[in-house]
Amino acid sequence: MNFLTLIEAKRDGQALSTEQIESLIAASAAGKIPDYQLAALLMAIFFRGLNRAETLAFTLAMRYSGEVLKFPDDERPLVDKHSTGGVGDKVSLLLAPLLACLGFRVPMISGRGLGITGGTLDKLESIPLLATTLPLEGIIAQVQKVGCVICGQSDHIVPADKALYALRDVTGTVPSIPLMTASILSKKLAEGIGALLLDVKFGSGAFMKTQEQAQELAQVMVDLGQECGVQTGALLTDMNTPLGLAAGNWLEVKEAAACLEGKGPKDLEELVLACAAHLLVQTGKAAPLEKARAQAAQCLASGKARQKWEEMLAAQGADLTDYHHKRALDHTANVVQELTAPRDGFVARCDAKLVGEVIRDLGAGRLTKESIINPDVGIDRLTKPGMAVRKGAILCRVHAADEAGAKQACSRLQTAFAFSDGPPGIPSLIRQVITPAST
Repeated sequence: MNFLTLIEAKRDGQALSTEQIESLIAASAAGKIPDYQLAALLMAIFFRGLNRAETLAFTLAMRYSGEVLKFPDDERPLVDKHSTGGVGDKVSLLLAPLLACLGFRVPMISGRGLGITGGTLDKLESIPLLATTLPLEGIIAQVQKVGCVICGQSDHIVPADKALYALRDVTGTVPSIPLMTASILSKKLAEGIGALLLDVKFGSGAFMKTQEQAQELAQVMVDLGQECGVQTGALLTDMNTPLGLAAGNWLEVKEAAACLEGKGPKDLEELVLACAAHLLVQTGKAAPLEKARAQAAQCLASGKARQKWEEMLAAQGADLTDYHHKRALDHTANVVQELTAPRDGFVARCDAKLVGEVIRDLGAGRLTKESIINPDVGIDRLTKPGMAVRKGAILCRVHAADEAGAKQACSRLQTAFAFSDGPPGIPSLIRQVITPAST
């Protein structure tokens, strides 16, 4: 097939047939299309879009570009959650073990960072010796025994998406509704799950900048997931401010572990419990939502999820002795520098976009496909909107590889914060619940 013809057709706004899309995805998975042609196709899709039939064909073609997980019969439902990406979003790290303790099986196939948003796999790989690339039989065995796994898609699961995912990150084509839909749902459908909750973020630190854009993306994914036989719902959540008090791979792991011990920030705990509660309701394991949330909160407070977290880490090869030693350290980056408040007052804004850009540029994210991640850089002790501060109080700590990087980051972060004389209004974290259009 002449793939230049397909690129030109999409460039000119024509719809591609299911057969054309299947051929394209198969060739992409086999490495038969050069990156420059794939990049051109992605840009054409970014500007011209895909209609519903094309998006469905794209999703299913990517799902079947590799192997699909098949689990033995079990009374525990197979479920998963996916976030569209944000700054400081470490929900998956806590949620997978919590769901396992609530009687679910969680085969969570995750991705790496895109743009300024952190990647779950990058975070996990900051844990000493932990493996995120597992064979299919290993994924299934771990889910059956432990109840959860967080791993990458490998060369056998949705390989077509793996190639496109990396290119989207470095070609400016991430915030495309059909591409995001196909990428997310293809991986989730390949897991063989029966229920899925989507955390669709909007705001300065998200790919969708407005709630209306996020609602459009969420509705498309929820309806398409439902059409593919998966009980699908979505939450629209605010990403104008980073989630939690830390951002950066290892720093987020530390904060997630603290939350599992009941010592985490309230906004992170709120979102984790909301995700768990909605999946309990979607699968019919609990109702109404308030009762489901209380059940999830009780489980988190019991310490069982923390034990399950460490069981999952050990199953994936982590050295728990080194993990606990690393957690005990105040910092693992070479340089730590404090950013302080210039005046008395209240924090009125903490811009997630600028925070994410600074963290990426410190080395926690990628500027090219070949970028090497520094797991130890980032920020912590973040002062959030609504908090009262005195002049000279710590707004955040910057963890950097060297003095120059720390100084530059602090200089840039000064403009991420705005202040007010009185307490500012703080919008709710969870703005909307999206259900299938048919309901």
